[in-house]
Amino acid sequence: MSIESNSKPRLARVVAFSGSAKRPSRTRILVEAVGAELGRLRRIDLTVCDLIDFGPGLGATRRDDLSPPAAQLIEMIEGADALIVGTPVYQGGYAGLFKHVFDFVDPARMAGKPVALTATGGGLRHALVVEHGLRPLFGFFAAHVAPTSVYAGSDDLVDGRVVDATVAARIGAAAAELAALIDVTRTSEARASA
Repeated sequence: MSIESNSKPRLARVVAFSGSAKRPSRTRILVEAVGAELGRLRRIDLTVCDLIDFGPGLGATRRDDLSPPAAQLIEMIEGADALIVGTPVYQGGYAGLFKHVFDFVDPARMAGKPVALTATGGGLRHALVVEHGLRPLFGFFAAHVAPTSVYAGSDDLVDGRVVDATVAARIGAAAAELAALIDVTRTSEARASA
């Protein structure tokens, strides 16, 4: 005799992390756009986090020395079912504090985690930071990174919205790929626990 459960599966917890130290932030606009598109494709529990909200406690050199808000950010990233990450590009690289946040993250908690990558910058010469900076970082973590990344320059985001059709198409592709990665991960986890 089998007992059927009427409980619905838990919504995927998605953390969209904007690694910008400014507000308003084009980086936040971009991670929110990917999150909104993902939410259109499937029901999710989305939390958007801004680097700026976690304060100077992120400047610690050891995880044990993080302030409670900074430690909460690391725990949210580690506990997420999927991530949407974004960084502004400075001097041809991702933001230093963005990287510093991930220096505290336990690699074992990132392995297999679905991730969508985004970045913003002043122009096209910064576009390769996603491929040459972010993708290797999340490759180190053995995360499952969506094939399509999203980069937006200053002309692509106007008045808090995406105005470039190519960027909008990449947002759609990245969100669809992230949704598929979430499904694959959940299926694998269900099989492993059965």
